[in-house]
Amino acid sequence: MADGGERAPGEQALAVLRRVFGYQDFRGQQAGIIEHVCGGGDAVVLMPTGSGKSLCYQIPALVRNGTGVVISPLIALMQDQVDALTVLGVRAGFLNSTQDPDTRRGVEYAFLDGQLDLLYLAPERLRAESTLRLLDKGSISLFAIDEAHCVAQWGHDFRPDYMALSVLGERWPAVPRIAVTATATRHTHEEITARLALGNARHFVASFDRPNIQYRIVPKNSPQRQLLHLLSAEHDGDSGIVYCLSRNSVERTAEFLVSQGFAALPYHAGLDARTRTENQARFLRADGLIMVATIAFGMGIDKPDVRFVAHLDLPRSVEGYYQETGRAGRDGLPSTAWLAYGLADVVQQRRMIDESEGDLAHRRRLSAHLDAMLALCETAECRRAQLLRYFGEEPSERCGNCDTCLDPPAVWDGTEAAQKLLSAVVRVGRLGGPSFGAGQYIDILLGKATPRVADYGHDRLKVFGVGRDLAEAEWRGVVRQLLASGLLSVTGDHGTLALTDSSSAVLRGMRTVMLRKEQRPGPRTTVRSQKRSKSGADNTELAGAAAELFERLRAWRAAAAKEQGVPAYVIFHDATLRQIAAAPPSDLAGLAAMNGVGETKLARYGEQILAVLARGDDPPRPPRDLTA
Repeated sequence: MADGGERAPGEQALAVLRRVFGYQDFRGQQAGIIEHVCGGGDAVVLMPTGSGKSLCYQIPALVRNGTGVVISPLIALMQDQVDALTVLGVRAGFLNSTQDPDTRRGVEYAFLDGQLDLLYLAPERLRAESTLRLLDKGSISLFAIDEAHCVAQWGHDFRPDYMALSVLGERWPAVPRIAVTATATRHTHEEITARLALGNARHFVASFDRPNIQYRIVPKNSPQRQLLHLLSAEHDGDSGIVYCLSRNSVERTAEFLVSQGFAALPYHAGLDARTRTENQARFLRADGLIMVATIAFGMGIDKPDVRFVAHLDLPRSVEGYYQETGRAGRDGLPSTAWLAYGLADVVQQRRMIDESEGDLAHRRRLSAHLDAMLALCETAECRRAQLLRYFGEEPSERCGNCDTCLDPPAVWDGTEAAQKLLSAVVRVGRLGGPSFGAGQYIDILLGKATPRVADYGHDRLKVFGVGRDLAEAEWRGVVRQLLASGLLSVTGDHGTLALTDSSSAVLRGMRTVMLRKEQRPGPRTTVRSQKRSKSGADNTELAGAAAELFERLRAWRAAAAKEQGVPAYVIFHDATLRQIAAAPPSDLAGLAAMNGVGETKLARYGEQILAVLARGDDPPRPPRDLTA
């Protein structure tokens, strides 16, 4: 479908954007990136999720002669990606290990015959000489390396197969390459550039801000119940993702949500491949389904209407947290990133680092990742500002859409409390017995004469009972924040506490320790109240007849998607249906002016949508043939 002719590449690209994808104008840096790649230039692109990264290689592939080859690790999603392009009238195919030999041969012949605009490949296929020979025989317009951060060994999602992708530039030096990712620190950015041999590429780095996502981090206190409160109060009926650290936690949480009346499915590496694939497909196609998963789930998920991402365990890095929370709100509508975080998370993560394989440098890097994540959790300042600074941005003001902006936490001088706790660690150590975890020191400070305290003589220490001015939850907060700031450390298999090189300055009164005031246990009033429709979609800008029309359009879309066996968002995004419902067009020309309605979709669905707009009863039955 090369959109050739005498027009300049930028003009051709804009024509493709409007004709195929149904958008009138490019956003942000899209125009510059696309024009550069259309002209044959290499590019490294860092743009946040939901900003239209895929258009940056899809449109050049349609403008340039030949087939655009997309390297993607998302085997389970390739079919959906191809289906979405097919609905737009784009000729797309994929090659991966899930296909039988006959299907693979059919795709290969289509590529060799010049019948494909885009070909998706799993990275491991480029290790096979047969794949390289196949590509040699075809005409390639560009190589796109999706999820390029997977090449970074110190990133959050390293994939060994990506290490071999430098072969693209070596074997096909005249073919432009574009590497795209939604997350990269300066170090990861440099590693992508070096390992993919893109030293001469032009670099495009957009703001990482996702203003529609509200970031919230709460003290962990019965996390399942806290999650239940979040869903019941704000996200009943919404699609969302809940991340847990372990497989057992995934299973327990999914079962709990189902027992509470929510539609939820588990996803983790312990499930067989068929179950994982089926659960992922159900999540992509269904409305209002919750996926409870380990971090093995979610990369490249294109589902635009994920309204919340919840973490019940502490992510290992800010990069991972940003990538995972970025799966919410791809359609630009209000969404929530919620994290429950507690002392046990800090102890567990520190211990995992101490026990991890690798040399000292490796453990130090893991510690640096964790320290940055803890700083984000413990900050009393704007969370979004803290997050953006991690990626090298310097926001000018508070965002007004995170918990610390909407409900500023109190900060108190915790120097004396820190001294009491550190002194308890010192005095217990002087007795020469075993080391202890946080619970023992808190009991000592609270003056609890438990058998364990009495057996070791800790009730005779000078610090026994000196901490009765704080509640147990507040002391746990002190321990957590001292661990986060490096004033305490965790050692051994049982999470025992020990001093650090920085502890002495606090004990001698040479360093002030400011701490966040702990919230009292129990669910808090939500920081945002939204009017919601029965579908769970945010309906603040639609009312009355427009809201009812939006629901009718959603019902029609669901029927069309079911008939064609594709996710509903492949037909139209909520944002497009919302625009149609807010200002219903009277004819096909008016419908064509709506964002997301390209030529192919207009021809395929236009009359059906006009019928839905004209009638209040059941919409007409959609066509069965996806390619008709």
